[in-house]
Amino acid sequence: MSILNIKTQKECRWDAASLGEIMLRFDPGDGRIRSTREFRVWEGGGEYNVIRGLHKCFRLSTTTVTGIPQNDLGLLLEDLISQGGVDYSHSKHFSYDGIGRNFRQGLNFVEKGFGLRGALGVSDRAHTAAAALKPGDIDWNKLFVEEGVRWFHTGGIYAALSDTAAELTIEAMKAARAAGTIISYDLNYRPSLWKSNGGQGRAQEINREIAGFVDVMIGNEEDFSAALGFKLESSDTGFKGLQIENYKNMIKTVSSEYPNFKAIATTLREVISATVNDWSAVLYTGGEFYRSIERPGLEIYDRVGGGDSFASGLIYGFLTGKSPEEAVNYGAAHGALAMTTPGDTSMASLNEVEKLVAGGNARVER
Repeated sequence: MSILNIKTQKECRWDAASLGEIMLRFDPGDGRIRSTREFRVWEGGGEYNVIRGLHKCFRLSTTTVTGIPQNDLGLLLEDLISQGGVDYSHSKHFSYDGIGRNFRQGLNFVEKGFGLRGALGVSDRAHTAAAALKPGDIDWNKLFVEEGVRWFHTGGIYAALSDTAAELTIEAMKAARAAGTIISYDLNYRPSLWKSNGGQGRAQEINREIAGFVDVMIGNEEDFSAALGFKLESSDTGFKGLQIENYKNMIKTVSSEYPNFKAIATTLREVISATVNDWSAVLYTGGEFYRSIERPGLEIYDRVGGGDSFASGLIYGFLTGKSPEEAVNYGAAHGALAMTTPGDTSMASLNEVEKLVAGGNARVER
């Protein structure tokens, strides 16, 4: 039985909702950003990727809250979100001034990497509509009370974009908690986002306040250290060594300081090369650790969004009443599959996820 008290589908319009920025991703395919003559365009964002996976792969009803500029790039974003089947009716539109001085669309240029050349991301997301969202902009009562939401997800990437984004995150969490909605948060610490926004000290100040509202916290060793200020004894022993024990020790410390965390989870990744990773995940809930199936030597096509797809599989497990062991395995399997296809978002099916959870392999299906 789950330690989370999740509302039933009959009580709520939405299985899950997210808050975050959704960017346009420009992908040079097999080329490099610095030399390409063409890009393929996707939509993506840490918080959105989770909610889209919950709908597209796991067939749950989802909505996303973001800011959208009223220009053709905003229309392109809306079209891509619609293709993913995610509702965005609670999002706010911002008038466009002609050059994006005030409210613009966030862009993310990403190349996949190969072998010894790691993946590269170059973001262009200052002064965006999503970052301009502030407390009072969103009718949380309509979303969480009148319509009803079983699960709310957001993360540290969005909270880092601006002071008002962080304030809005806290406002949303207060409303979700008051309505009895489960809250998950992915720390997702990115030094580049905090560099001109108060640095690591400011990141810890904001994230420690946010952490007090969270039911399910997602983060790795670096996230807990950099974003929440917990110290971890360093280890270079990797995927099968002290890394796991060190993480477990940190989680026990984290959970004692934040008793509101009903579950803590992370992916475990050992980078052999850009295209080969050792991959698994761990979940801590009810005082017990649960380790997913280990997948050493996992071949990667595009690593971006793997952690987000882990989160959506984990959340699906909780929402459907699966055991902790099953939930972490659904997350790890979905994350692994998401990294076999291009783009930030998952192209996996529920059947494919369940096949991996059951111990299946890549044998051809005819």
